[in-house]
Amino acid sequence: MSAIEETKREIGVAQAPAAAAPRRPSIITRALNLLSSVRLGVTLLCVLVLFSMAGMLIMQQNVEGFDKYFASLTPAQQYLYGKLILFDVYHAWYFNALLMLLSLNIVLASIDRFPTAWTYISRKKLDASAHWLKGQEQHAELTLHAQGRDALVNKISAALGAQGFKTRASEKKGVAYVFGERGAWNRLGAYAVHVALLTIFFGGFLTSMFTIGGQMPLEPGHTSNELTETVFNLDQLSRSVRQLPFEVECTDVEQKLIRKEGTITADNTLDWLTRIRIKDAERGTEHEALVHMNKPHDYRGYRFFQASFIADGKARSVRLQVTPQSGGPPQELTIPRGGAAALADGTRVELKDFSANFTVGGNSQEMDGSAYNNPAATLAVAAPGAASPVRAIAFTPEMAERAPFARQPVAGYTWRLVDFEKAPKAHILAIQKDPGATVVYVGFGLLGLTLCGVFFFSHDRVWAQVDEQGEGRFEVVTGGNTNRNQLGFEDRFWKLVNAVGGELSEVKSAKPAR
Repeated sequence: MSAIEETKREIGVAQAPAAAAPRRPSIITRALNLLSSVRLGVTLLCVLVLFSMAGMLIMQQNVEGFDKYFASLTPAQQYLYGKLILFDVYHAWYFNALLMLLSLNIVLASIDRFPTAWTYISRKKLDASAHWLKGQEQHAELTLHAQGRDALVNKISAALGAQGFKTRASEKKGVAYVFGERGAWNRLGAYAVHVALLTIFFGGFLTSMFTIGGQMPLEPGHTSNELTETVFNLDQLSRSVRQLPFEVECTDVEQKLIRKEGTITADNTLDWLTRIRIKDAERGTEHEALVHMNKPHDYRGYRFFQASFIADGKARSVRLQVTPQSGGPPQELTIPRGGAAALADGTRVELKDFSANFTVGGNSQEMDGSAYNNPAATLAVAAPGAASPVRAIAFTPEMAERAPFARQPVAGYTWRLVDFEKAPKAHILAIQKDPGATVVYVGFGLLGLTLCGVFFFSHDRVWAQVDEQGEGRFEVVTGGNTNRNQLGFEDRFWKLVNAVGGELSEVKSAKPAR
């Protein structure tokens, strides 16, 4: 090589532009790629599941009995759970932040991938080369004779139609194509699932931010419009009070027992029934309602359901045997709680109170209120023309036999407690207004339907290239693919091939066509 040529070569090498270094994406692009990644979405979903499990395993502060649960924890647990807001995890700022971040991830992932999925709907691939068809998972090459190309195209279209495919025939450069597909909408199923998830998250956000809830103790004859709720501040429990836009009057409480002679504890109870009267001054209406187990009552978006009861033994009604002191046949009276009845001579008898464990002086606080060890009814007896009623205590016949004071007549009568219907002092109703509940129910219903649509259906596509070889002889190359359920598609594909007929010259399949 001459010196001139070497010099030219060196100059050329020196003047050659350096290979352009790959340009690094901007911070915004990288952030968007991260936010729209499936890996981030799955990670966020797993973290949300973990916190949701913590909310189920750790009693939440708005649940009845939380004060006892909190007292049973060690100081370290109290401090740690309180600092991490695990006593109210579903309202914690980080839980809502995770929901919002996961929602953003779903939205961005949908925007990023939707155009590709939409091309299956908007721009269908109506023709395909023989080389491309032979590269599909399922394909076959047929040689057959027909009366004409149109007749063969119609035969292939009919075979596709019999398998539930929608068909379209086309021609390109003298070659005929038949395209068939079914379930194209399945390509958009993932985005319908995304909509369902976002609906659930939105409902959860509404519940977290705008739910009104609390508990209301209700005793017959009492009216209230206040809800109380436990509020947890680290190492301190307090109660918050919220006003309802209407009043709730308790007209009756009833407890259906498994064993009539047993206690009024929860393990001896079939059902709690609370009869209430809702007085709505804003609307000028009143209406009666019954709330019992597994049958809440809804009013103006508020839901009333049974939460607990105060197990202080009372009576829903009493049956008395009243015997005149002067002689004569005894009379029987049945008096409801807070009610009254009259004797034959017009004497008015009112049931003022009932005690499951009556003691002299009325000090029965240390006794178990759920057990009826010494029941007694306190009465107000007003004889006709009397200035004021007198107090009488009706004891059971067993008590009257043991204690002389229980046999003493009052207002000219002796009083015996023959029977009574056990009932607690008060029921505690949980009342909640949840604006997100309906949204969440709709979201879960939509999620179930969309998941069925995604996993139980598929997008199947089949192409057939019809090339005329002359003298009524045709070469048909057919192939297809699906986005799921490969076995089902394989069966449909080979049923199609068998329906078209002809000599099979090339096959690609996990199982033979014939």
